[in-house]
Amino acid sequence: MTPAEKKLWQLLRHRRLQQLKFRRQAPVDTYVADFYCHALQLVVELDGEVHANPQQMARDEDRDLNLRCLGYAVLRFSNQELFERPEAVLDRIVEVAAEIARNKEGEG
Repeated sequence: MTPAEKKLWQLLRHRRLQQLKFRRQAPVDTYVADFYCHALQLVVELDGEVHANPQQMARDEDRDLNLRCLGYAVLRFSNQELFERPEAVLDRIVEVAAEIARNKEGEG
């Protein structure tokens, strides 16, 4: 794991965030997600500097679109964002998780 992945994993593991169970380096369809909550079909990705490369950005966009078309929610954060504002990253994950949970309740 990268230093950023280690930091986020420490914040997510053992259901530390809203009792949500995340797995790291989890297979999701034909991809491997940095972090994945199966119950909500929520993928969380951390992006280092390489993701600022235009070719990598295009691959990331295609990947995210494919996952969304399959019903997954995808969140992306930069490593810098995690290190500078970890609370904001966690708040966004919680916000999206709550929205997904509300939508699931409305379906059932």
